[in-house]
Amino acid sequence: MNRLAAIIMIIYILIVGSVGAETFNENNTLTLDKAIEIAIANNTLIREAIENQKASVEEEKSAKADFFPKLSASYSYTRLKETPFAIFKSPAGPTFGSATVDVGDKDRFHWDVTVTQPIFTGFALSTKHKMARLGVDIKSMERKRAVLDVVKQVKVSYFNILLAKKFLIVTEEAVKHLESHVNDAEKFYEQGMIPYNDLLRSKVALADARQKRVRAESNLEIARSALNKVLRIGINKKTGVQDIPDIEPTSLRLDLDYLIEEAMRSRPELKALRIALKNAGYSIKLARSSYYPEVSLVGSYEQNGENLRASKNRFSNSYNANVMLQFKWTFFEWGKKRAEAKKCYFDKLALIEKVKGTEDAVKLEVKDALLDLRVAEKNIHTAEESLDQAKENYRITNLQYQQQITTSTEVLDARTFLTQAETNYYSALYDYMISGAELERAIGGSWEENQGVKG
Repeated sequence: MNRLAAIIMIIYILIVGSVGAETFNENNTLTLDKAIEIAIANNTLIREAIENQKASVEEEKSAKADFFPKLSASYSYTRLKETPFAIFKSPAGPTFGSATVDVGDKDRFHWDVTVTQPIFTGFALSTKHKMARLGVDIKSMERKRAVLDVVKQVKVSYFNILLAKKFLIVTEEAVKHLESHVNDAEKFYEQGMIPYNDLLRSKVALADARQKRVRAESNLEIARSALNKVLRIGINKKTGVQDIPDIEPTSLRLDLDYLIEEAMRSRPELKALRIALKNAGYSIKLARSSYYPEVSLVGSYEQNGENLRASKNRFSNSYNANVMLQFKWTFFEWGKKRAEAKKCYFDKLALIEKVKGTEDAVKLEVKDALLDLRVAEKNIHTAEESLDQAKENYRITNLQYQQQITTSTEVLDARTFLTQAETNYYSALYDYMISGAELERAIGGSWEENQGVKG
C-alpha cells in the first residue's frame, strides 16, 4: 500500500507540473496575441510592478491599523545592592531617638499591560491613510504602464522578426536569380557572345548577394533573440511567429485632436501624476497636523512584587490599574513645522509644473506617432507601385538579355532595383505596424477599434 501511494503521488506531481509548465517550445508558432500573453505572465518589468503594488496595499493596511488601540506589555527585574529602608525619628525623653524600617525588597519584579487609543492627532492618521490609499492607486497605474510598455516591446519585436524574415526571402530570391543569371552568362561567354568582364561582374554581384543573405540570416536570429528576451523563454530558441494578415491602413482618417484627448484620459503616467498631485495636497495637510495637540486615552494594569509573577508584595499593594487622558503639544520648534509645511507646498507647485510638462510631451508624442503612421501608410502605396514596376522591369530586362539585346549590367541593375523595391515595400509595411504599436503606446490604448477615426 505504501508503494502504491508513492506511485500515485509521483504521477500526481508529474501531472500538476506538466499542467503548470509553459507549453511553448521552439517547434511552436506564436501568434501575436499568444506572445503578448506570455510576456505579460513572465516579463520582469510587470512582475516588479505587481510586487510594488502588493507592497503599497500592505502599506495602506498599516496606515489603517493606526486608528485602532495599541496594546503593549513590559516585564522587568531589578536587583538592589542594599535593602531599601526608611528612618523614622521620635522623641524619647530629653533626646530624640530614631528607627529604621525596611520599605522594599532587594529583588523587584514588575510587569504591566498598557492600551493606548489615539483620539485626536491633528488629522495626521486620517491623512496618512488617505495618502496610503492613493499610493495603491499610483502603483496600479505603474503596473498598467508596465503592461503597455511590455505589449509595445512584444509588438515591435514581433514585427521586426516578420520584417527580418521578409528581408531574408528577398535576399534568397536575389541569390537564386543571380545564380541563374551567372549560369546564362557562363554559357554566353563560352559561346563568345559576351566579354569576360561581363561574366566577372555577374559573379561579383552573386557573391555580394550571398553575403547579404548571410547578414539577413543573422539579423533574423537577432530579432528572434530580442523577442525571446521580452518573453523570457530562452534567448537561443528558434521562435516561430505567425505572419500578420493583409492590413487595411486607416491612419489617414485618424483625428489628432481625439487621439490627444484619449491620451490625456488614458495614459497611466498622467493618471499617476494627477494622483501624486492630490497626494501632495495631503502632504501639506500632514505637515500642518503638527500644529495641533495630540490626545490619547491610555489604560494600564501593573503588578509589583518579590516573586517572578510579581504577585507577592509585603510593603504595598501588588497590583494596580489606571486610566489616563494624555495631551501632548509641541508648540514651538524654531519654525521647523512651518518650514516643513512650506516645503510640501513648494513640492506641490513643482509637481504641478511637471504634470504640465508631461502633458505637453504626451501631446507631442501622439502627434509624432500619428505622423509616422501616416508616412508609413503613404509609403506602402508608393512602394507597392514601385515594386510592381521593378518586377516588370526585371522581367523585360532578363528576357532582353536572353535574346542578347541588352547587357549583363542592365540585368544586374534591374535586379538591384527589384531588391531595393522589395526591401522598401516590406519596410513600409512593417514600419506601419510598428508605428501603430507606437501610437497605441502613446495614447495608452488601441486606436484601431474605430476610435478617433473620422466618419
